[in-house]
Amino acid sequence: MNQNYKASLSRARLILTNSGRSTILALCSLVLLLVFPPPVAAAAAASPARGLNRQQPAIWTVQAAVRFALANSPDIAVTRHRIAAARAAVREAQSAFYPRLGLSTSYSRTNNPMYSFGNILNQGVFNNTINFNDPGWSDDLNMTAALNYRFYNGGHDQAGVRAARAGEAAAELGLAVVHSRLEFEVVRSFLSIVQARETVQARQSAIKSIAASLQVAKARYHAGTLLKADLLNLEVQQSRTHENLIQARHGLALAKRGFLNLLGLAKGTVHIDAGHYPEQPLPGSTSFARRPELKRMAAAIRAAKALVRQAGSGYYPTADAFVNYRIDKGYELDGAGNSWMGGLRLNYNLFDGHRTSAAVTRAKALLAAAREQKRKLSLAIHFEVEQAELALEQAGQQLQVTKKMVAQADESARLSRARFKEGVILSSDLIEVENRLTDALVRRTVARASRRIAIADLRWAVGLQQFQESGGMQQTGVNKPGLPGRK
Repeated sequence: MNQNYKASLSRARLILTNSGRSTILALCSLVLLLVFPPPVAAAAAASPARGLNRQQPAIWTVQAAVRFALANSPDIAVTRHRIAAARAAVREAQSAFYPRLGLSTSYSRTNNPMYSFGNILNQGVFNNTINFNDPGWSDDLNMTAALNYRFYNGGHDQAGVRAARAGEAAAELGLAVVHSRLEFEVVRSFLSIVQARETVQARQSAIKSIAASLQVAKARYHAGTLLKADLLNLEVQQSRTHENLIQARHGLALAKRGFLNLLGLAKGTVHIDAGHYPEQPLPGSTSFARRPELKRMAAAIRAAKALVRQAGSGYYPTADAFVNYRIDKGYELDGAGNSWMGGLRLNYNLFDGHRTSAAVTRAKALLAAAREQKRKLSLAIHFEVEQAELALEQAGQQLQVTKKMVAQADESARLSRARFKEGVILSSDLIEVENRLTDALVRRTVARASRRIAIADLRWAVGLQQFQESGGMQQTGVNKPGLPGRK
């Protein structure tokens, strides 16, 4: 009877003990979740989705198209996300200047003499009857709060912040690069639509002219003053003119699709206001120092310099301060206790297998490569400026020539139509004259659009906005809050 009672009491105590352990572990987990909630909700609140204004105007002006593209283009959205990532990298680098506070808990049960004796001391249940070589079973539920702070690491963290800030500046300048390029591409696409539409009009004018000449030819044929072959020549030319019109309309439709794609739209109706296209002024200077690509490359070089300094921090020691507080609870021996410990720690690498020297060499090589990339970029931009100047000069000369060409071809066509009506020239001569007029009209259209595109290209090449009100080139600046310390 006495043995059964003791066995029942032992089982009950075991159940209560297990229940107590589970309860305390659950409470510890709940405390950790309440004190350190998961950052999902905070992250979602910190980065709200940027709303897009996709309301399209009934008639597109070139300025409205530029503004719409800057607000809705996927390239702009991608660049803004990169800026957000760069700013987060700055905050990540600055976190090294703050102390680390951690909370941990664990439960263990052992009969190892060393660990079991340590549990007995931590729980304050030592007595003189304990056998040091065989203290028996013990368990321990503990919770530890630890505070650590690294107050020196050879400038590693300071260099990391400088590199992150340079990366943030490069990301913001990347937005200026995308703005500048997108403005130019929208202007060029807009002018491509203007050119394609005028080409369609030239082809339609050619169809009207050939149709009028064909009516004259049929009248002459029925009157017996025109050969069947000449009539057939005009009919073939009419078919060719219709084919050219089909190709011109296809080019116009393709130009509109490209325009919508630049604006970040999958579909839509494009009606442009080409009659009020603002003539852009020529740049006052061909200096390309304003180009954001050069400024972005300079930021990349600053980041590379900081990374060289960060790699060199491996030659210096590290110094840390630490303090922790611990609570112990045992159920096997029904004891409890608490303790704390604090101190300083100094570490110095006497030999790391040349890891630091290799890291410094690698960082210096990347810095040298970045400098060469900047030199290459400067040469490329200088070539772009010269290319744009030559294109503008060529387009201006072509425009002057084609204006005279159109006037001459128009007068020649007027005289040739009258002479054909009188039966003085053959249909082949008239077809040649009509082709020259259509070709002159198309050439003038191309030259006019090419000159406007060349001006826009030159403005882009020297780092100017296409239109002042577009707001494309923003002043980039990085807020640099004070650091809590230097390491």
